[in-house]
Amino acid sequence: MLAIKNISKSFPQRGLVLNNLSLNVNEGESIAIMGPSGSGKTTLMNIIGLLDKPDRGEITFRGASIASFSDNESAVYRNRNVGFVFQDHLLLPHLTVMENILLPLLAAKYSKDELAVREHNVNELMKKTGITDLADKYPFRISGGEAQRVALVRALANNPSILLADEPTGSLDSKNADVLGELLIEMNRELGITLILATHSADLASKMSKILQLEEGKLN
Repeated sequence: MLAIKNISKSFPQRGLVLNNLSLNVNEGESIAIMGPSGSGKTTLMNIIGLLDKPDRGEITFRGASIASFSDNESAVYRNRNVGFVFQDHLLLPHLTVMENILLPLLAAKYSKDELAVREHNVNELMKKTGITDLADKYPFRISGGEAQRVALVRALANNPSILLADEPTGSLDSKNADVLGELLIEMNRELGITLILATHSADLASKMSKILQLEEGKLN
């Protein structure tokens, strides 16, 4: 599904972060990427999601090269294929929970019929994640665990092929971290979404089908 071959990435302040790194991801796989702070986990996630570009190397998605996409092409790729969950939920404070969730759908410019299908799927996801009753609330009126569940549903609103989760439980207590971890696995299994997450949590990583260590710019 996704093939990363010999990518490298450096930054002026940090030097070489990713060094000739390769990764193959199969459809429906769940992968945990672990490593110390500063090891390049977020950089790798950003490159997979085309939020950043490697200095060199190749990235293919379902057989098509995507590493040299323009900014507009990258945006289209992300909106159609990738969902993001970050450590901070990044909900817009002036929008309700439902409005935050529906934002990706508005950006995609679906037809009326397509939008109706997506909105139905969103409502089903809200039921699964237990946030239906929060639809009309604003982010400052909900807990951190609830906000991360909202962020998860927002990430899944466009029915992406890949879900990228960067330290998704990093700001949560152990109870809410367990809840979110189980939800991530449920979405992976039930919806067939390929899950790639970066985490410091050995407990969360153990729920994945594969665990990789990022050290000295390479995956082991």
